[in-house]
Amino acid sequence: MLDEKGYFYIIDAILAVILVSIVFLVVNTAISIPSPDYSYDSREFRTAQDVMEILSGKVNFTDRTFIGEISKILKDNKNSKESINLVSKICKNKFKSLNLTNYRFTENKILKEKILDSSGDYSKSNIVSVATRNYDDYSYTLSVW
Repeated sequence: MLDEKGYFYIIDAILAVILVSIVFLVVNTAISIPSPDYSYDSREFRTAQDVMEILSGKVNFTDRTFIGEISKILKDNKNSKESINLVSKICKNKFKSLNLTNYRFTENKILKEKILDSSGDYSKSNIVSVATRNYDDYSYTLSVW
């Protein structure tokens, strides 16, 4: 009689281990399923924000920012046509080095929405990500599509 009870306990223990293993595998599979990328647009939104962070960020306290440099050029030359042309050339080189293909970079406040540099056809863009940064009296907007 004792031997028969032992077999039942062993079978019961094996079934319990199998059941716990199945539950563990199901929970582990549910947790490890990658979450879907909910929106491709959200990655595009970050593009303009990321580029503006690069343009307005400092490496250390002695470095000037890109936005600071172009603001200084404009302010020192009293927003003359020559200074705007120089800033446009600097912007073109900078955005080329950042591998941007479709963008528009404008100054909104002092130059009254003057396009400093652009590439691509803005009128044909479906999704546009926009970022704005201020420096001194200047307000710059970058649109990327």
